[in-house]
Amino acid sequence: MKDLQRLLGVALAGCALAAAGTAAGPAYALENELWISAPYETVLPGADADGNARERSLDVRVSRDVADGRVPAGRLTVDVSEVAAFARVSWPANCVPEAEARAVCAFPEMPDGTESVPAATFRLSALPGADASASGYVRYSAVAGELTSHAGETRVGVGNGPDLGLGPVDDQRGLRPGTETTVRATLSNNGNRTAERTLLWLDASYGLRFQERHANCEYRQDDRGTSALCVLDEAVAPGQRYALGTRLGVGRNALYERFDHSVQPYSDEAYREARGEWTWTRGTGPELNLRPLAARSVASEPDIDPQDNYGSVILEARNTADLKLTGSRVRGAAGDTVTARVTVLNRGPAWVASLGAGAAVATVRFQAPEGTTVVLPPEEENCWPSGDGASPATYSCKTPIYLHDKASHTFDVPLRIDRVVRGAQATVATVNDDPELSIRKFDPNLRNNSARIVVN
Repeated sequence: MKDLQRLLGVALAGCALAAAGTAAGPAYALENELWISAPYETVLPGADADGNARERSLDVRVSRDVADGRVPAGRLTVDVSEVAAFARVSWPANCVPEAEARAVCAFPEMPDGTESVPAATFRLSALPGADASASGYVRYSAVAGELTSHAGETRVGVGNGPDLGLGPVDDQRGLRPGTETTVRATLSNNGNRTAERTLLWLDASYGLRFQERHANCEYRQDDRGTSALCVLDEAVAPGQRYALGTRLGVGRNALYERFDHSVQPYSDEAYREARGEWTWTRGTGPELNLRPLAARSVASEPDIDPQDNYGSVILEARNTADLKLTGSRVRGAAGDTVTARVTVLNRGPAWVASLGAGAAVATVRFQAPEGTTVVLPPEEENCWPSGDGASPATYSCKTPIYLHDKASHTFDVPLRIDRVVRGAQATVATVNDDPELSIRKFDPNLRNNSARIVVN
């Protein structure tokens, strides 16, 4: 449940980058390497009494370090020998079995500017009588022209139990503050046992409001937003799908918002863990119920594959936030250490938060005024020198990842006065084009995004 209790969940994956080389003839970028993207793990539901088992799909892609040049069509080799004793494989048309437990799949070329291509989508299902403790790896390798890949793998296991999942939900942009929107999700059970009850966790960021407070949900609020913990009594049988809708008010202070939701089969232990030590308030409105979308056995078993139990939705409002920077004036004698203060104020109307990338709302940069030296304490993590060896050094300071409307954040900048220079000053300014969170995109007034530190 720790993932359920985080507002910021995001799981980011990436690849190392290598420099691209050139060669005579077709441009293969010979110093590139191929990479295989495949699910880290999957769990196959065990077969039912008739020997039928639900299938899992494995989508495999091949990518490269950089998108320059052309990579010719290639071959993906898939080795399923470790899972052949407990799983059945269904190969797609572009895969040719070479042996009982191996196939070679043709994938298309990557033209200039293309970073990845689909290589194979094949299906696995548990064999009748497969042991629920069985597991093994599907292993991959790829070659295209003179390029070869790093090895890839997917761990495959067998399990008996419900497998609740949330279908993908589209992000929403261009929302108007003061209006209402609905996040619509699909809850399904892809396992082989019924989930008799469901534990649902919802998180709405600070600029969003739950329009309904349901009697079967409890609510708590902090400075990042509101959480809801709900117990849904509808049984969800294997193959069954339900619609789940959450009405949200878009606040006058909304800008870059986020809505997170996750599900798991209900158990008393999971419920206690989710509530934690926080204080919750039960809703008083009509109960939140699931609406069946398709075509109901008894179990309180754990979810056999929790990888699809969580979803995150970005909701952006058409709004602005005016950041204002203020500096300070300090004085002292040679040898003194004085503290200059730089403040970032959010004048609103929107709060600003980077709930996806986790970037600072603002990064400010400055140099020490003439005759002074910045003496940051070793434990300072939010301010640091540029590190490029330039003289004088440039310093950067970052705010937290969110700043409420009408709130401010202040940096303390210790300055040692090496020699007194009357009217020494330095300009402090925000970095307005950070690719993770561009101030220029939401701040309508960049004229007040700089200030001065003045010494003596």
